[in-house]
Amino acid sequence: MPNQPHVVAICGSLRDASVTRTALEHAAAGVEEAGGTAELLDLREFDLPLFDADEDEAGDAPELTRRVREADAVVLGTPMYHGSYSSVLKTALDYCGFDEFENKTVSLLAVSGGRFPVTAMDHLRSVCRALDAWVLPYEAAVPRSHSTVSGGEFVDEELRDRVVTLGQQTVRYAKIEPCPATFESTENVGAQE
Repeated sequence: MPNQPHVVAICGSLRDASVTRTALEHAAAGVEEAGGTAELLDLREFDLPLFDADEDEAGDAPELTRRVREADAVVLGTPMYHGSYSSVLKTALDYCGFDEFENKTVSLLAVSGGRFPVTAMDHLRSVCRALDAWVLPYEAAVPRSHSTVSGGEFVDEELRDRVVTLGQQTVRYAKIEPCPATFESTENVGAQE
């Protein structure tokens, strides 16, 4: 299918037994069920030093940014650390900019060992908004991750379905038309300064 949306799912967890990675694999299955193609970008496989604006192409950053830029949509997945998203995902996003995210559909998934990781998704939503991305209103939170996933599978079918639906919705809105430019849209210079 020539118009298949290509979706990259970025895993902001470095743990070997990552629930975030498992959830993103299920979201990727939803992408494929909806007729898209999915690619998991596992940040364990990238050499991404802490971002330094003087070295913005350090390590594997050019490969990461190329793959994000070429995608039609992005799923950002993160564990919640201290009420926000992971530092490894922050570093990856720091290497990206408008070229990778402007007018691109982004969906959010966050995992927590405790209650709902809503603040992590709120923080990611703010970052994506600053990059002029179009963030889906539909999002997936995976609370109490230690009892939600076992052996790489969801124990809670309803939660599994929500994560799969996130992938499906990402495909559905992957090629949404951007809003016309406004005065305000030209004022967001972000990392260009």
